[in-house]
Amino acid sequence: MTVNQQILLNVGIGAIFLAILVAVVTLASASVGRAGVAKALETIDTVYAPGSAAVAEESLGDRLKPAARQVSALGRVLTPRGATARLQVWLDLAGNPVAWPPERIMEMQGISLLLFAFVGGAFGFVLDFAGTTLVLTVVLAAAFGFWVPFIAVYDRALRRQQEIRRQLPDALDLLTLSVEAGLGFDSALVQVAQTMPGALSREFARVLQEMQMGRRRAEALRDLAARTSVPELKTIATSLVQAGELGIPIAGVLREQARQMRIKRRQRAEEQARKLPVKIIFPLILCLFPAVFIVVIGPGAVKIVENFAAR
Repeated sequence: MTVNQQILLNVGIGAIFLAILVAVVTLASASVGRAGVAKALETIDTVYAPGSAAVAEESLGDRLKPAARQVSALGRVLTPRGATARLQVWLDLAGNPVAWPPERIMEMQGISLLLFAFVGGAFGFVLDFAGTTLVLTVVLAAAFGFWVPFIAVYDRALRRQQEIRRQLPDALDLLTLSVEAGLGFDSALVQVAQTMPGALSREFARVLQEMQMGRRRAEALRDLAARTSVPELKTIATSLVQAGELGIPIAGVLREQARQMRIKRRQRAEEQARKLPVKIIFPLILCLFPAVFIVVIGPGAVKIVENFAAR
């Protein structure tokens, strides 16, 4: 390949990557859309005062919405069916964030695929990859970018479940004290939801909302157990359901569950403390020991080198 052909090839590859970048930026701007309040006000003006409402020009985002839907369809087509079901489970564990509907996750998959393909191509272009190596770099980067939204949702779900596990012992103690003080179970849930901010209080608030909408307490508690991966919370929800069905006083069940949660929390703390020496070995060997060896053995090694050099 001559020098001119190599230059033309590099310019062509750069133009392709630049086109991909422009497409990603425009699609990302189109996915944001217009504000709902502005649309509502414009609709009111158009319906109730047609003469006073100015004709709004179609923005770039509105023009590119079909392309954004195509990118979302691309992510939906490339996602396996089992992965879609798993995504919904992770969204439930993450609390179903309002800003993260499944449709937006699919759309971000397509955008992330194009963006990472561009980054991988630019990286290969800088390192002067060619042929199969460049194509493989772009494909691997695009595949990684395709799964980045899934990884973000999974991380959000994992951190939220860990937060629920940390808050559960204190929430259960407060719930037990409230019930033993004379409050009903629903009022005790309200007390916990209002007193302790966090993921667990939001789950309790959702249980209360479902009961206010007409669902039975047992069904709401079963749904609570299904929305979490924390075994202790599943056990507590199941125990409360069985206590309600068998007529067992809830205060006794909560007192026993709170005692078990305190024991498990102490055992978990002891387990983490026993893991600490093993975890600290690697930083100790990699960071501390080399410095100690340099300080202790360094002067002697310098003297030995000097003695050999003098001879």
